[in-house]
Amino acid sequence: MNILLTSVGRRVELLKAFRQSMYRSNITGKIVTADLKKTAPASFLADRAELAPRIDAPDYIERLLDICDSHQIDLLIPLIDTELHLLSLHQQEFSDRGIRLLISSVRANEICYSKKQTGIFFQKAGVKTPKVYELNEVTDRDFPLIVKPDTGSSSVGVYYVKNRSELNFFTNYVKDAIIQEAIVGEEYTIDVLLDFNGNVISIVPRLRIETRAGEISKGITVKNPQLIAAAKQVVEALPGAIGCITVQCFLQPDGEIVFIEINPRFGGGYPLSYRAGADFPSWLMQLCAGDNPKVGIDEWEDGLAMLRYDDAIFVKGSEIAS
Repeated sequence: MNILLTSVGRRVELLKAFRQSMYRSNITGKIVTADLKKTAPASFLADRAELAPRIDAPDYIERLLDICDSHQIDLLIPLIDTELHLLSLHQQEFSDRGIRLLISSVRANEICYSKKQTGIFFQKAGVKTPKVYELNEVTDRDFPLIVKPDTGSSSVGVYYVKNRSELNFFTNYVKDAIIQEAIVGEEYTIDVLLDFNGNVISIVPRLRIETRAGEISKGITVKNPQLIAAAKQVVEALPGAIGCITVQCFLQPDGEIVFIEINPRFGGGYPLSYRAGADFPSWLMQLCAGDNPKVGIDEWEDGLAMLRYDDAIFVKGSEIAS
């Protein structure tokens, strides 16, 4: 089984997880990466690394199809938000070539990419989500608030505002800004795996102890039945959801769960769930082979902590020269 990871960037741990799962499952094949830059660290751990144009380039899809043909790719896994909607529009082109594209429906990606649409979806799904304000609706008693871009990711452009002057500044400063109620409590990222028919296989809540640049740097798995049940309710309501879905929420001091975001892809902190025993790579390969993984929804280790630190890959300068 040959697997292509696109926009691979720094996802070294994810690539290692797929390689380890292939080895443990006695699956032969290769892992291929595609990225805009030769300097993508994860590409140096792949069996083959390919360059791809920018996602907004007119030949992006054609280039990915060429890579898939060259390496006889069976499963393509996109890893960043900006390519998800585009690829969802071209699923048939990959399917016609026998390539399984691990991506949710066009509608699911539209919902997840826009914070406004995500909030409306949460309301319709019957779960609590932060209130969204129009600028002229905000009163002094509503502060503090969160200002963020409607289509942002990785916490880029997210600001905590405490008064009217900060609100006015950041709503002008942030492109396509939305204004949200600020939520307090423990922040969780929940990794969910669904099969190609939208059936839930596994759910792993991870408490975000500490983050850096919008990605978890310290976290711990928490086997909380309420979080698992609420996440299941959310992903089952998401139209055409398949594969790895990453859901973010706050568990408030009174026990209420408030959902804030969905990313229909592998999250940056997934390696913690993997080490806890939620082997999404193996289960995805089983699904691609036509088998159904026989695992419990909470069949993973509770209370496993991840403490990340910086590491480096050393290569010859000639390997990354343009």
